[in-house]
This record gives sequence, C-alpha cells and structure tokens, in this order.
Amino acid sequence: MTADRVEDLLRTLAPQVLGVLARRFGDFDAAEDAVQEALLAAALHWPGDGVPDNPRGWLIQAAARRLTDAYRSDEARARRELAVFAEPAGAEVPDEDDTLTLLFLCCHPALTSASAIALTLRAVGGLTTAEIASAFLVPEATMAQRISRAKGKIKASGVPFRLPADDERAARLKSVLHVLYLVFNEGYTSSAGASLHRTELSGEAIRLARLVQRVLPTVLPQSSCEVTGLLALMLLTDARRPARTGPDGDLVPLEDQDRALWDRSSIREGVSLATAALSDGPAGEYGLQAAIAATHDIALRAQDTDWPRILALYQRLETLADNPMVTLNRAIATAMVHGPTTGLDLLATLDERLAGHYRLDAVRAHLLERAGETAAAIGCYEAAAARTTNAPERRYLTVRAARLRAEGP
Repeated sequence: MTADRVEDLLRTLAPQVLGVLARRFGDFDAAEDAVQEALLAAALHWPGDGVPDNPRGWLIQAAARRLTDAYRSDEARARRELAVFAEPAGAEVPDEDDTLTLLFLCCHPALTSASAIALTLRAVGGLTTAEIASAFLVPEATMAQRISRAKGKIKASGVPFRLPADDERAARLKSVLHVLYLVFNEGYTSSAGASLHRTELSGEAIRLARLVQRVLPTVLPQSSCEVTGLLALMLLTDARRPARTGPDGDLVPLEDQDRALWDRSSIREGVSLATAALSDGPAGEYGLQAAIAATHDIALRAQDTDWPRILALYQRLETLADNPMVTLNRAIATAMVHGPTTGLDLLATLDERLAGHYRLDAVRAHLLERAGETAAAIGCYEAAAARTTNAPERRYLTVRAARLRAEGP
C-alpha cells in the first residue's frame, strides 16, 4: 500500500482508536498522545512492511502498550490497570459508536464554540494543530493553547467517556450539530484571508456529518431528522462551490453563477436527504435551511427560482430561530417577491441587532441598487467592503461600488 493510501487509512482509523483508548483508560489527553505515537509508528512501517490484517486492532494494541508503559511510573498505575483489565473480553463497542462518543465529548456544551471546533478538528478530524491554526489564521502556539485548555476543561469536569444519558442527549446533540455547522460555514466562506473557501474544513464537516447521520439513528433515533437536514444543507450548499469563484478567485454571486458547473450528484443526494428530513418528523432549523438550498439548486436558471416558496420557508424558519441572519435572508426573499422597498423596510428592523456587520450593509446595498438609489447603494457597498475581512468578498463589494460610480445616476 502506498504512503498516501496508508495516510488516508490512518486518518479514518485515528478517531476510532482514540475513542477506544479514551473510554478504556479514562484519560483523554494521555490517550491522544499514545494514539499519535502509534499512528507515527504505523506511518513509518506500514508502507514498507504492509498493512496488518487488523489495522485498527494493531493501532489499539500499540497505543494501549504505550499508555500502560507510561502508567507504570504513575502513582495511579494499579487503579487504572485494574479498570482496564476488569473490562470483559469482547466488550468493545462498535467502531463508529466510539467515534460518535468522541465527537459528543469534544462538543461538550461547557466549551466555547471556538474551543469545541478546534478540539473536534484535532481529535475527530485528524487535522494537525498547525493545519487548524492555518485555517483560522492564528499562530500555531495560540491554537495549541486553545486545544490544551479545552482538553483540560473536559478532564476537570469529570465527564465519563460515554454517550450522554437520555436527558442530556438533545442538548449535547445540538452542540455537536452547531459545531459541525460552524466548521462547514468557515470552510465555505472563510471569515478572513485571501481565499473565499477553505475546502479542508467544509470537506471535513461533511465527512463528520455523514458519520453522525449514519450512526445516530441506532443511538438517538428521535433526533435523526435534524442530522439528515444538516447533511443535506451542507451537500446542497457545497454543490454550488465550483461556480462561486471565477478564474481569478473573485466572488461570483448566486444569480450570475454558471449553473452547469454545479455538482449535480451532490444536488440529487441533498434533495433526497432534505425531502427525508422534512417527511420523517417535525421540520427543524437545518431541515428548513436544506429545503431553501434545494429550492435554489433545482432552478436551472436564476429567473426560475421559486422565491415565494423560499420566502415561506424563511418565515417558518424564523418561528424556530430568533436569528437576525434568518431575518436578513428573509428580507432578500421579500424583496424578490414584493419588491426592493419592502425588503429595505424589513432590513431597517435589523439596524440595532446587526449594527456594524458587513452583511447588513451588503444586502442593503444590493436592494438599494435594485431600487435605483445609486448613491445610497455606493455608500453601503463601500461600508460593507471596509468591514469584511475576506479578500474576495472585499474585492467584489469594491468593484460593485466602482461600477455604479462609473455608470453615474
């Protein structure tokens, strides 16, 4: 097996092995160190010696041996070894259940979103600290401290390595889905930097959402609709990524995109999942967002978009989520159905809640342009450009303002 294929296999197995070790030994930090050593040994030997018949078992045994050796010099050696050997043979839970448990642990509600995202990408996603730091444009030392503090907080909380009890699951699952949603959004539209996309983040979010969607029905069957809705939303949104930027990396707005470039296989899968999410139970936030994305994606031309349906879906979503971004998007849909002036009136209700946010300025500029208020639109485009920290978005907004200024009243 080539080194690249070994690397792919190790990335898949890493969270499974870490889940087993963390559950058996009860020490997340030490388990992660031992797993990293085992992965390094495998990466060095497997390409030349061949992959073992049971690679997961090999890694578990190698990491457990390292942990046991480390504990021999620890005062708690006897107690920890007894806990390990008291576990009956064959008591391993299924591979993916351990990974799911690890994901729940990393997304503990006690952690901030930033810490949960970093820990999830490190422990479950298999990204290095340097890769995560690069994605979020912070120094590696800063990210290492963030991850270390998150692990310390989990350890201090004494949370056992197991799926949360029945009465905790809804809140914990909400945290898991929110973290995956944030990781995807950061990958789809980077909050800062020279690139619009960070595909390593959006791709990892989709991979983890697939895992949760595959495993969760056997563990939390009553919650599977929202997981399905989140995966559908990611696929339907990511399907448009190939058309979101031009050859020079500049942003292409939805209405101007070449829809022949959209990923039709992802759209088909996403539409199927969105339909299932809405038909299998009460519509949730992610399911409704997926339905909105599907409505955009099935329109072969921008002018074919069913804006009345999108507006109705945003109105339903707003009853579930008191989120100013939902209202912002409803204002766009309102403008498309009832005219830009009506949309602008709705935007005025967000002036306090979204004060200083570039997206409010950008949407207002777009609607003012549609309403023929060129001077006001130029001012809002320029204000939005000054506030965004993403280079392609800033260039797009600046060019819009310059084009309107050149065209004159």
